[in-house]
Order: sequence, then C-alpha cells, then structure tokens
Amino acid sequence: MVVSDNGSELTSNAILTWADQSRVAWHYIAPGKPMQNAFIESFNGRLRDELLNETLFTSLAQARVTLGCWRADYSETRPHSQLGWKTPSEFAVTCHPRRELALRYAEGSAPARAAATAQPGKSKSRGELRTG
Repeated sequence: MVVSDNGSELTSNAILTWADQSRVAWHYIAPGKPMQNAFIESFNGRLRDELLNETLFTSLAQARVTLGCWRADYSETRPHSQLGWKTPSEFAVTCHPRRELALRYAEGSAPARAAATAQPGKSKSRGELRTG
C-alpha cells in the first residue's frame, strides 16, 4: 500500500497506471493534512534538509552512491528518539510489527481521491462539461 499526498508527482497517469498494473493499493491523505502521513513527511524533511539541499549531484551514479551512504547512516548509525534512542536497524530486530493496528487502517484514513484516473482513449461522457 502506498499512502501519498495529492501532489502532482504522485497523481500522474503514469504512476497511477503503474500502481494499477502492479496491484498496489493507493491511498491519498486529505489535502492540507500532512500529519496523516507523518512518518514519511518527517523522513522526507530530513532527506531534503540533510542531503538534497546540501549536495550538487553531477551524475546519476554519484547520486546513488551518496544516497546509499546517507541511507546507511540514517538506518545503521543514527539513533532516533522515537525508537528509544535505537537505530532503525536495532529497533527492527527487537520490534514486532503492530500488524493488527496496520490492518485496522488498511482502507486508509483519507477520503478517496477526488477524480478517477483518466484512461487514454476512453471518454467518460457523464463527467464531462458541456458547453452552450
């Protein structure tokens, strides 16, 4: 399952088609409610502040290596306060996922997307605006 905001990078026909073909459930958070996806918002903020805003990548290979190093530091070296000052790797070894909690919210907490995915070559005449 993927939970995302309604940003343009995650509402394109290409990514939604991929999700359908891959049978990945896609749930949107409510507009203006980033706390509904707080874990990834926190991670994205750290990634942006600590790596992306500080690094000028000259090649895809350099970006991959640099990101791999940052990810290893984030997961293997750096303790996180929300994990009892353990690294994510240490916490993962001792943690039993709260599957029952995750399954309780399997349908997502956000309302369904506002518009259905447009299918190339298909027209939904009932939803189209008519002029004059």
